[in-house]
Amino acid sequence: MQPGDARRYVVEFIGPFALTFMGAGAIIATKGEDLVAIALAHGLAIGLMICAAGHISGGVYNPALTVALAATRQMPWPRAGGYIIVQCLGAIAAALLLKAMVPADAVAAVNLGDPGLGSGVSPVQGLIVEIVLTFFLMFSVFGVAIDSRGPAMIAGLVIGLTITMDILMGGRYSGAAMNPARWIGTAVAQGDFSNFWIYWIGPIAGALIAAFLWTYFLLEPPVPREPSVDLPQRGAGSPPPQQQSRTQVRRRR
Repeated sequence: MQPGDARRYVVEFIGPFALTFMGAGAIIATKGEDLVAIALAHGLAIGLMICAAGHISGGVYNPALTVALAATRQMPWPRAGGYIIVQCLGAIAAALLLKAMVPADAVAAVNLGDPGLGSGVSPVQGLIVEIVLTFFLMFSVFGVAIDSRGPAMIAGLVIGLTITMDILMGGRYSGAAMNPARWIGTAVAQGDFSNFWIYWIGPIAGALIAAFLWTYFLLEPPVPREPSVDLPQRGAGSPPPQQQSRTQVRRRR
């Protein structure tokens, strides 16, 4: 474990905890009927957690994004593995707490807010929805938190609004998880692992497509051959060493 990793892991536990507690909590509170409130609860949870502590861990909060960042050499694989574990544990802890504090009939009415396929939606259709939604999420992360030309100061706002937008579109079809930790938290608490592969393969595939598009086509300059040693504290993920953050440039001045 490298210096500072313990702080990063604590933050990466708290982010998915907030997402699951507030997001699933909103589903329970509205009985799953107010999609706008549900979308805002999820989007605000992640956006605010990025603003609050993204400078410590990168504010990834999502195993699918973590895999994509490691695959494009924005993050060391050992750290990515640690992130994925604590992200899932944070979501599970939030779901268990939520289940313990909310009346059983309210939990049962919406299956604790566990993401699931909508009526008439096939598994393949649900998979495609998750791929597309997570593509836009990862696309936004690269654009505002990794590319040094992007508006890093509003990364939390942009990423949170992307999640909100995605849920408004996909919430009725796939549950719009976009995040394996968000799914596994409520799935473990409820003991319901229906269509589990959709909520792992879909988000990871969508994140990888967006990450590779940015890395090998949209980013300037090209990605270096060697992985970066550490995460610059700009938001979710980190730019290659050639892409110095505005903060680093200002400090040198």
